[in-house]
Amino acid sequence: MANSQKVPGLENALDDIQSNWGEIKPEIAIICGSGWGGLSEIFTNQKKLDYSSIRGMSRPTVDGHHGILNLCELNDKHVLLFQGRRHYYEGEGWGPVAFPIHLVHALGIKTIFLTNAAGGINESYKVGDLMIINDHLNFIGGNPLIGPVPNAEMPRFPDQSKVYDSSIIKEAHETAKENNIRLKEGVYVALSGPAFETPSEIKAFRILGADAVGMSTVPEAMLANCYGIKTFALSCISNMASGISNEKLSHQDVEEASNLALPKMQKLILSLLRNIL
Repeated sequence: MANSQKVPGLENALDDIQSNWGEIKPEIAIICGSGWGGLSEIFTNQKKLDYSSIRGMSRPTVDGHHGILNLCELNDKHVLLFQGRRHYYEGEGWGPVAFPIHLVHALGIKTIFLTNAAGGINESYKVGDLMIINDHLNFIGGNPLIGPVPNAEMPRFPDQSKVYDSSIIKEAHETAKENNIRLKEGVYVALSGPAFETPSEIKAFRILGADAVGMSTVPEAMLANCYGIKTFALSCISNMASGISNEKLSHQDVEEASNLALPKMQKLILSLLRNIL
């Protein structure tokens, strides 16, 4: 395993996982955003650990983020699935947001899928569409890479010209076509939240080239890219952004829309995993 001495709690987390599951070597990690927790249902063989039983991990405070780590099996290989994530707006800094990515790297995982619920800015999108993230705008107001470099393998100034892996994006499009799933591709803009955006902010982001907006994923993608982990990110368009739609926005509506789209989300991810594992 990679040197992880400088990330507080990481060695303890590895010990807790190994004491429960032994020496594991997952091929892929998946982090489930709002409405994506049901991805666990696509796996028939899995083991579970509550985040609270893993030192260094902490339970999410947002509804729909269950805080459970799943060790799943598919094609005789293991997938590590995080049911729920921490967000910067929860007010505990970058540590809880970044920790799962440090853990993924320490376990030797080379590929990660990041998922989220997002507001649609591109007016050709519809609620329930799935969008591959091919690039991002970081408007969170901070950066998870600020501070001491936690691992000798990480560059001080990481290149970000190709954060999202083109080969997995290509495979995802082919998989969607095989399964007759409508799949978009675009730029995701991340804000700190927790307030939804104003119509004027959305208008500005549209001018800047954003297709969807959310409050997550970008920090994890930046850190995974810094580690050299192949990164694939997928948004469920759970609502149209402020000003695009006249409807008031709520987290409950986001969850409900994602739940309606869940069968499509499950089908795409399962088929994609089968194709690349």
